[in-house]
Amino acid sequence: MSPTSETAQGGRRLVIVESPAKAKTIKGYLGPGYVVEASVGHIRDLPNGAAEVPDEYTGEVRRLGVDVEHDFQPIYVVNADKKAQVRKLKQLLAESDELFLATDEDREGEAIAWHLQEVLRPKVPVHRMVFHEITKDAIRAAVANPRELNQRMVDAQETRRILDRLYGYEVSPVLWKKVMPKLSAGRVQSVATRLVVERERERIAFRSAEYWDLTGTFATGRGGDASDPSTLTARLSAVDGRRIAQGRDFGPDGRLKSASGQTLHLDETNARALAAALADSAFAVRSVESKPYRRSPYAPFRTTTLQQEASRKLGLGAKATMQVAQKLYENGFITYMRTDSTTLSDTAVAAARAQVTQLYGADYLPEKPRTYAGKVKNAQEAHEAIRPSGDRFRTPAETGLTGDQFRLYELIWKRTVASQMKDATGNSVTVKIGGRASDGRDAEFSASGKTITFHGFMKAYVEGADDPNAELDDRERRLPQVTEGDALSADEITADGHATKPPARYTEASLVKELEEREIGRPSTYASIIGTILDRGYVFKKGTALVPSFLSFAVVNLLEKHFGRLVDYDFTARMEDDLDRIARGEAQSVPWLKRFYFGTQAGDAAGAGAASDAGNGDGDHLGGLKELVTDLGAIDAREISSFPVGNDIKLRVGKYGPYIERGEKDAEGYQKGDIPDDLAPDELTVEYAEELLAKPSGDFELGTDPVSGNQIVAKNGRYGPYVTEVLPEGTPKTGKNAVKPRTASLFKSMSLDTVTLADALKLMSLPRVVGEDAEGVEITAQNGRYGPYLKKGTDSRSLTSEDQIFDITLEEALAIYAQPKQRGRAAAKPPLKELGTDPVSGAPVVVKDGRFGPYVTDGETNATLRTGDSVEEITPERGYELLAEKRAKGPAKKKTAKKTAAKKAPAKKTAAKKTAAKKTTAKKAPAKKTAAAASTAAKKAAAWGTED
Repeated sequence: MSPTSETAQGGRRLVIVESPAKAKTIKGYLGPGYVVEASVGHIRDLPNGAAEVPDEYTGEVRRLGVDVEHDFQPIYVVNADKKAQVRKLKQLLAESDELFLATDEDREGEAIAWHLQEVLRPKVPVHRMVFHEITKDAIRAAVANPRELNQRMVDAQETRRILDRLYGYEVSPVLWKKVMPKLSAGRVQSVATRLVVERERERIAFRSAEYWDLTGTFATGRGGDASDPSTLTARLSAVDGRRIAQGRDFGPDGRLKSASGQTLHLDETNARALAAALADSAFAVRSVESKPYRRSPYAPFRTTTLQQEASRKLGLGAKATMQVAQKLYENGFITYMRTDSTTLSDTAVAAARAQVTQLYGADYLPEKPRTYAGKVKNAQEAHEAIRPSGDRFRTPAETGLTGDQFRLYELIWKRTVASQMKDATGNSVTVKIGGRASDGRDAEFSASGKTITFHGFMKAYVEGADDPNAELDDRERRLPQVTEGDALSADEITADGHATKPPARYTEASLVKELEEREIGRPSTYASIIGTILDRGYVFKKGTALVPSFLSFAVVNLLEKHFGRLVDYDFTARMEDDLDRIARGEAQSVPWLKRFYFGTQAGDAAGAGAASDAGNGDGDHLGGLKELVTDLGAIDAREISSFPVGNDIKLRVGKYGPYIERGEKDAEGYQKGDIPDDLAPDELTVEYAEELLAKPSGDFELGTDPVSGNQIVAKNGRYGPYVTEVLPEGTPKTGKNAVKPRTASLFKSMSLDTVTLADALKLMSLPRVVGEDAEGVEITAQNGRYGPYLKKGTDSRSLTSEDQIFDITLEEALAIYAQPKQRGRAAAKPPLKELGTDPVSGAPVVVKDGRFGPYVTDGETNATLRTGDSVEEITPERGYELLAEKRAKGPAKKKTAKKTAAKKAPAKKTAAKKTAAKKTTAKKAPAKKTAAAASTAAKKAAAWGTED
């Protein structure tokens, strides 16, 4: 009998939560009178395929899982992997007198509770138990004060789920037909992908501008100290009253935004000439302007600000942050981590203020508690901000936490305590310095400083910045104490060259911020959205930057040209408003879904009125998804996936990946070249494309297999060159009858431009049967990832050369097996690179070369390098981030054999397959662009057809 069943005998209350970890924590607070069990997430959802749909449904209902002809009735099925858990819950419910549904207090949690009620069909009283922190007092209060299910929240979540199903299941097949199989489209993921693609387009079109200015180091002539320096550094701000052009004065086309005579654009020649003319000039202070400085604390964390700060300060991605936060919540350390609110309860405010006094003193405590107004539209204010749980906050040292959980808790604790501290105050000073050059020109330099006289909340916490070069709030810049008219001498005046930079690529933190500011999607879903576009190959990472793939350019191109409204930022935000109106009861879901899917039919005034009554606002932003996906004749698949590079070279995104070509296929002079997996689109210049075309293509047609009749080709793949067969159109690629093409890696002695059809057929014939031993066990010769080897049953032996695979005789093979098998591992290889000390484990982090490619390790955790990472370019911060993400995932789950009632079979041992990470070589961009770089940028813009 299970422990839960034993408990049920003495009590009659069943409490259902989502996760086993949450169940374990809550069980400890409720005691023996309660049975606490987990649903393990959703137990019921829309079907994943037609095979899961009940037989009574046919046609479009089987395909969509939604009956669009009958008020968009969803077809729900119990997930296959949850049927056993549902049976267990039903058994426990049969032994109980009351049911408490204690899922999370948000729309998704409410929906899970509703599905549980629908599936379990309880005949006992049902209560909705809600709480935003897992502490003893909070759990007991939730049991004592239950509520009813909120049907509005359930309806709103169901509408979102149906909308996302219609969007995904109707638009994704268009991508399969016109771009590449197995792609996906989504209401928010497609818009997020478009944002990343548009940023890359801006980088491609960008033209760098070169500009110069002067930097002067001026001395007061008196001895200085920390509070009163003897020198100051100032930058040239004006010449003869004309302001010196800075980077902000130039547009993305490399030209000055304003051509008026008020701005002076210095080039190198004029800047050096002016510096020489000012070398012996006398300088004096022209003005000193001092203003009071005040900085207020940052609001407590909500979901998106936590993700942004964890990315900046801890190097955690959005997904890893939410995984760590989930563990902290379920184990009772923080409040619920999916929230749009910055509000703190009275209890939390009192706890924070008590710690301010205890840790920093009464001088740091404001007279009145601070309150923070929510900035997020349609925020779910029932939740609190993310904060330490309880009515007394545990300091990080008191928690006993380690690793990423400790670091994230510490971040949340500091931010919460700092939010109830006094402002930081000080002074900001601007000093203007003037002098006349030997040629008569008047030059004015400017320096700004900041001193903090009272640090206030900065004693506890200072927010990070997305720009690594940005100055943080607690940084002081002290200037000498000077007054107007003071004489200064110039120790040094130098001419400095600068170049404008293209807009920075999004990071996970800045993309989350952009989505929230545009009011696209729900903040609680951003981590999974970013995870999806990374997993789908629409985006990959270079360091922390999100780089769009060439595939994403083709997908966004199609969506913009033929489904423009669906990826329009304003349209997506208005849809979010509509869904929130449905949640508030101000709109009805069925009329809204009809308008979105079927559109407004001609003469259907009543329908239009119903949609208007449903709360669609202007109404015109909805309409006609079904019609959009029905007529696909106007979509030219080749045109959608083709982009001009220049010099008659075109980039194409094919079914097997991107490539470049020049000329028409089968025509004389036709050229084709492969695109490296890790190449960023803004790096594909005309010059680089010419280099790629000059290399062997890596995609050669070798001929036809005389047996199967299939075309045999040689390709250059992620793990090296290989040969494969092209299966006929219509060959099933998934399901029970799926057929996989024969594939084999080239030997090291072979190359793409010399491999023949005979070689390919020979390679694809492997493994080769060498013969049988005396006991009749077959011996085969094979080529594996780690080289050539023999295999006899489960006993493998390495061969010394690839040629032996085809040449070795049975006698030679038996002689090898007659030798004792070598045990133990080879000597460890030296690390490829040392990165420094991991901030979590405190152990040295190195890059090593493993079986599946290079990886980072601290001796305990290993993380394979991703697409866009390379041994040469990986930074310590990126290494720490990869390790943090791996730790957040936890250990890999081991596969176990299924138990059958009839016969107990021994579990088969299966070797867990690891997926090799892409080996990439990232190109290092120059830190400083020169005039030559500006020229390259112009060519780059022309390459993608963005030049004026």
